[in-house]
Amino acid sequence: MRVLVTGAAGFIGFHTAKRLIERGDEVVGFDVVNDYYDPTLKEARLSLLVKSAATAQGSWRLVRADLTDRVAVKNTFEASFDRVIHLAAQAGVRHSLTHPHGYINSNIVGFLNILEACRDQGTPHLTYGSTSSVYGANLKMPFSEHVGVDHPLQLYAATKRANELMAHAYSHLFRLPTTALRFFTVYGPWGRPDMALFLFTKAILAGEPIEVFNHGKHSRDFTYVDDIVEGVIRASDQIAEPDQAWDPVHPDPATSNAPLRIFNIGNNAPEELMDYITAIEEATGKKATIRFQPLQAGDVPDTYADVSSLVEAVDYKPVTPVREGVRKFVEWYRTYYPQ
Repeated sequence: MRVLVTGAAGFIGFHTAKRLIERGDEVVGFDVVNDYYDPTLKEARLSLLVKSAATAQGSWRLVRADLTDRVAVKNTFEASFDRVIHLAAQAGVRHSLTHPHGYINSNIVGFLNILEACRDQGTPHLTYGSTSSVYGANLKMPFSEHVGVDHPLQLYAATKRANELMAHAYSHLFRLPTTALRFFTVYGPWGRPDMALFLFTKAILAGEPIEVFNHGKHSRDFTYVDDIVEGVIRASDQIAEPDQAWDPVHPDPATSNAPLRIFNIGNNAPEELMDYITAIEEATGKKATIRFQPLQAGDVPDTYADVSSLVEAVDYKPVTPVREGVRKFVEWYRTYYPQ
């Protein structure tokens, strides 16, 4: 298939594009390669995609442009796509507290441009990344897509929930099939430098202290990136259809009488943050020096994904144990950043 992957220089986008190339798809990446974090890491990912295309049956081409550039997006869609996997976004919970405008530009304006392009070209299926952060103040565990999410705790979550609502409008009005995927704390090789695993590994290897918020009383549904990618591709391959049993009197938030679906992708096995740190200590062979801090603004204490809908729809759930995933990340880190 011909597949557009936005955010292809990003963490999840890179892994997704690589898997598609390896299975033989014609992949077009779209990324502005901004400096939210180290652009050299993003360029290294892109170089690997070029190498993958040279040895695999699939192909690779990159469009370097900003999603807010409507002309660039429209021109990219002149080559019609069998699938669009939209993973470009301004990420980061805490960054949204200080740089709100970037989230509106990337996550709202950019997503609108993708929706419009898919509408104009009659794209068969749009799959896009959402986040577990949309559950916000909801404390009913595990988090289920079939429960409303109306209490976001930061702008990042609000923009991703807005994406889900925008997609529903386009699915309803223009019968554009859309699938939202709520990712739960993704980690693994080539990860983002602003994520806890990256920060903790870097500090522990350097003998520096780590800051642990909420006094270490967090739990997270840490999900290995390869498991996320498997879920993304399986969901993308299966085009969303209307739920024939959808009841407007008792509406299910996860489905619709429009061609729309919402799925969690999480490990379905939350880990205490302190156990996660122990896994890093084991993988690095070094003990962490910990500085406990209070809960940060916008953070939620716990996340836990109900993935039963994903399993029912695409016959898949994440399988990688946290200790195995952390070990693989540390091995990559030591190779990419030799001491």
